[in-house]
Amino acid sequence: MRKVLLLGTLDTKGEEFQFIKEIIEDSGVKTLVMNCGVKGAPLFQPDIANVEVAERGGESLEKLIKADDRGSAIDVMMKGAALLTFDLFESGAISGVISLGGSAGTTIGTHAMQSLPVGVPKVMVSTIASGDTRPYVGVTDITMMYSVVDISGINPLSSQILANAAFAISGMANGNVPALQYDKPLIGATMFGLTTPCVTKAREYLEKHGYNVLVFHATGTGGKAMETLIESGYIKAVLDVTTTEWCDELVGGIYSAGPYRMEAASKASIPQVVSTGALDMVNFGGMDTVPESFKNRNLYKHNATTTLMRTSKEENKELGKIIAEKMNRTNSSAALFLPLNGVSGIDTQGKPFFGPGEDQLLFQSLRDHVTSDTVEIIEKNNHINDEEFALAMAQKLIELIETN
Repeated sequence: MRKVLLLGTLDTKGEEFQFIKEIIEDSGVKTLVMNCGVKGAPLFQPDIANVEVAERGGESLEKLIKADDRGSAIDVMMKGAALLTFDLFESGAISGVISLGGSAGTTIGTHAMQSLPVGVPKVMVSTIASGDTRPYVGVTDITMMYSVVDISGINPLSSQILANAAFAISGMANGNVPALQYDKPLIGATMFGLTTPCVTKAREYLEKHGYNVLVFHATGTGGKAMETLIESGYIKAVLDVTTTEWCDELVGGIYSAGPYRMEAASKASIPQVVSTGALDMVNFGGMDTVPESFKNRNLYKHNATTTLMRTSKEENKELGKIIAEKMNRTNSSAALFLPLNGVSGIDTQGKPFFGPGEDQLLFQSLRDHVTSDTVEIIEKNNHINDEEFALAMAQKLIELIETN
C-alpha cells in the first residue's frame, strides 16, 4: 500500500495535520508523520520525532531550545527533514509528501520536498503560495496550494482547502503513470524568444527522426530545471543552443541559472551540442530597473517588463572563457557551433544589437580556451536562426548519440 509523508510543525499545526491525516487514511493511503516543531509538545504522537530531525540536521533539540534562535532552529530542522525525507524515499517507505504552514513551515516543507526526484508527488499548502514561490519551488515539481486564510484551526473555509490538499496527495500517491516506451533517448534543448526559429527547426528535425525533445526557456529556472533533469537521468543528450543565462550570471541580470550551469551534461558524460544563442544580451526588468551604472549602455526595450542590454567586448571575451571551461570538463563527445553571422534575432544587420566586433571576440575567446580533445568546434557562415545552422546542429547531435 502507498504511504504519504506528513511533514511539519505538530506543536503549532497539530490540529490541521491530524485533520488531513484522517482524510488521507480514509482514502486508503497510509501515512507517516514527521514532527519538525521545536519547542511545543505535538498534538499527537508522530512516527518521526523532532529529536531525530534535529539530530539529523546536526544539532541536539535541547541545544536548539536553549539557544532560542528561531532562524538557526529552522536551518537545522529543514536540513534534518530533507535528509530524512530522502532516506525514506530511497528505502521505498514513502511515495509522496505533503506539508502545510506559514513562512517557516513552508521553508522546512519545501526544502525537504526538493530533496526528492521530479515525479514524486509533493503538495505544499502555504499562506505565501500566492506570492513569489520561486525560492520554495526551485526547479522541482512542487504543487503549491494557497491557504487563503491563515492555517490556524479548522473552520468551514480551511476545512475545504485542507481536504482538497489531502484528496490531491492521495490521488497522486495512488496513481499509476502510463508506461511510455521510448526507443531513443530524451533530449533537452534551450530556447529564448530570440533563438526560437533555430530551436524550433532543430526540434522538428529531431522529432521527425524519432527523438523526444524537452525545450527549456533560458530564463534561469529553465536552465536549472534542465540541469536537474540531466542529473536525475531523464535527459540523455543536450542541444544547448541558448547559453544566454551566462550573461546574466556574469553581469548581474535577472535570468542567471547560477555558476553550475552547463556542468550536468559533462558530469553525466552525455552527448551535447552547444551554441552561443543570445550571448549578446543581459536581461533586466522594466527600463527603470536597469542599474544606474548601465544607463549609458546599448539598451533595448524588449517589452514593458523586459529590458535587454548588449554585452560588451570585454564581457564577450569573458563569456567565451567561461563556456569553454565548462565544455572542457566533458569526457564524452561534444560539439560547439559558432554562428559567425549573429547570435540572436536582434544581432543582425539593421537590428539594435548587431555587433560583429563583439561576436568575433566571443568566438575567438572560445577558440582560444577550448582545449578538450573531445570538443569539436564547428564554425558556420550563418546566423543562428538560419535553417541551415539549426539542421546542422540537430544532425550533429544525432551523430553523437548514435556513436556514443
